[in-house]
Amino acid sequence: MKISSMIKFSAVSLGLLALTACGSAQADEQANSAAPAFCADGPINFGIEPYEAPAKLEPAYGVLADALERELGCEVEMLVVEDYAAEVLAMRNGKLDLGQFGPVGYVFASQQAGAEPLVSFGTAEGELSTYTGGIWVAKDSEIKTLEDLRGKDFALGGVGSTSGDVLPRYALKTAGIPESEINLNYSGGHPEALLALTNGTVDAAQLNSQTQAVAEEEGSFNPEDYRQIWTSDPIPNDPITISADADPELKKAVKDALLNLSKEDIAQVGAFLDVTPPGPLLEVTKETYAPLFDLASKMGLTEDDI
Repeated sequence: MKISSMIKFSAVSLGLLALTACGSAQADEQANSAAPAFCADGPINFGIEPYEAPAKLEPAYGVLADALERELGCEVEMLVVEDYAAEVLAMRNGKLDLGQFGPVGYVFASQQAGAEPLVSFGTAEGELSTYTGGIWVAKDSEIKTLEDLRGKDFALGGVGSTSGDVLPRYALKTAGIPESEINLNYSGGHPEALLALTNGTVDAAQLNSQTQAVAEEEGSFNPEDYRQIWTSDPIPNDPITISADADPELKKAVKDALLNLSKEDIAQVGAFLDVTPPGPLLEVTKETYAPLFDLASKMGLTEDDI
């Protein structure tokens, strides 16, 4: 298993992506003869959205990728992309076979790249896991409601993020608050938005339940020092998807392999997604994410919004 952190991920850099093989020609020939036919074209490229710092995500996804390699008998290369748009572009351009997308990111991956959902993260009780978006302020802040955000500095996460961008903006829209009346700042990600809040450089920030759980575990966030003024409805967790153009045998093999992974294989990734302890991965379909397609439509989102 290989892991690449794809910073400055663009159409040019995607075109320059080189996949190298190790070992002698004889060893490669022996490995290829033993591997399934759908492995013949090289490693399976698996893209991960940058919802945490790559240095944190890579070890966790390394465990998952190693387990997937063992199940499939194919090399899996994990790619941490630069942003949500880059991941959609990579799958559309045939540079990714698999991709874990945020729920709204999956909407665009489905529409623009034909991404097909396979599985998502299950709880220990065997239920599909969910998370929530939130807006937080300091405990002593004068901000008590969404209305009070008018004229204030509000930190969002990354452009195109479900809980870090689209849902907080939808909350403002449904409350009748024009975005022009709030100083919206894209901080670059969930951890960065939290840091802006804890450093006091903004009046309010988005903070989803996943980032909150990680920050509390690390000791970098104490919810008793802050107040949550808005919470979203539960959001189905990220789907792991496969390209519509993938070999049908590969699609079946990958789904079967993912469903067969042990809880230990998933645990580190699950911790970042606030699924602790995790259960096995569970099958999902496009219908699972129907509310997110509706949300994108209500917000009038296009691929330019990710």
